[in-house]
Amino acid sequence: MKLSEQTEKLNHHLETLRERFEKSEAPSDRKDRSFFNMVKAETAPIYDLLESWERDASAAVKERKASVHPNQVQSTRENMELLLMHSYYLDVRRKRYMELYTSIRYVFDLLLATLEEEDK
Repeated sequence: MKLSEQTEKLNHHLETLRERFEKSEAPSDRKDRSFFNMVKAETAPIYDLLESWERDASAAVKERKASVHPNQVQSTRENMELLLMHSYYLDVRRKRYMELYTSIRYVFDLLLATLEEEDK
């Protein structure tokens, strides 16, 4: 899968997670095993996609195909992992959540813009 496709998919997941954060209720018991298993099942494909995205994005940065700093790629992965958990457990204030969301969105959009220029 191309880096632009991976980034688009992650952007879509990011939107879905934001909606989940804003519309869901916090779990009644954070230690509930069935809730944990549900979260694990739903987030595993996103974690896998995020891992391959980081690898491909880092390669693109090294080849100067993307005007994103290597640290931004690593930070975006870490922030997305945090956001994944916050979206299910609702254990962070909305302001902090939106800071993470905005940061991730910025890097995704910047990466997509430079990849589109590269394709032209």
